[in-house]
Amino acid sequence: MNWIALIIAGIFEIGWPLGIKMSQQPDGNKFGWIFLSVICMTISGALLWYAQKAIPIGTAYAVWTGIGAVGTLLVGIVFFHDSANVFRLLSALLIVVGIVGLKLF
Repeated sequence: MNWIALIIAGIFEIGWPLGIKMSQQPDGNKFGWIFLSVICMTISGALLWYAQKAIPIGTAYAVWTGIGAVGTLLVGIVFFHDSANVFRLLSALLIVVGIVGLKLF
């Protein structure tokens, strides 16, 4: 259950930078998106706290930030047309390999 909580926490970790980005859009609901960011931060942090009851702190934090970083990178590429050059994608792959390595070893 702790690993599931950690993965969900990582997914919510994607939500807060997305909310901040969306709050900068000229036609967006600035305060609604900021509120969503705060909610995502709260849920993400609470689930990380729960996950750390059974997962070592270094592993939990690396997995949590890794999911958030790679997920946010992919959101940026898909929805905001951020650069998707081979070096950025290879770098993200290294993060994923590191996360898997922390889980396995």
